[in-house]
Amino acid sequence: MTVRCYVATVGTEQASVVASPAAPVGTPDGRTARRDRNREAVVDGLLTLYRSGNLDPSSAEIAEQAGLSPRSLFRYFDDIDDLCRAAIARQLDRIRPATILGAEPGDPFADRVTALVAARLEVFALMGPVGVVARLKSPFLTVVADELSLARTFFRGQIEHLFADELGAMGAPAAASMLAAADLLLSFESHELLRTDRHLAPAELATVLVDSLTALLAPRPEARP
Repeated sequence: MTVRCYVATVGTEQASVVASPAAPVGTPDGRTARRDRNREAVVDGLLTLYRSGNLDPSSAEIAEQAGLSPRSLFRYFDDIDDLCRAAIARQLDRIRPATILGAEPGDPFADRVTALVAARLEVFALMGPVGVVARLKSPFLTVVADELSLARTFFRGQIEHLFADELGAMGAPAAASMLAAADLLLSFESHELLRTDRHLAPAELATVLVDSLTALLAPRPEARP
């Protein structure tokens, strides 16, 4: 059986199942704690497999990674969507700090560009191969497609907010075009193309994005009469 669960971001910790000293396993509290630990272990196991390059793990592989028996795996989840939701929630928690920008709309233009590019590259590094799988499989898993849609809306909103003055000075048609181009430039898909097809090192990739974003959004000098 292959578990068709894909998430938009990638985890980093190796899961382990350890008995909690807080309550004896045989008590209700102890059983609940063990169930919670095992659920976490399954989620971590799935994400660890993705990060290691296994983008289509079987239920047996996930169970082995989690330190559980294959038969017990879905004791802890209602179905595949339930496992997906838990995995997505875990990954969102992990990447959320990286989405915080180190710049505000009133900061110098160059500082805003540099901060946005740095934050976006950090997020994509955390996504890793799971970001690729999520985009390939989202047409088949509504829960993943919904999370990707929310993420894209959020990232586009960051650009629009951070460069509101520059976009506003362009006029509506030009602003819409420039925002769409900047959104595409800073997308995970563009990042993967530059990284894997153009073989750009992280520093080179950052330079390309900073220069391109600057060309798109930098304030234009007013035309002389």
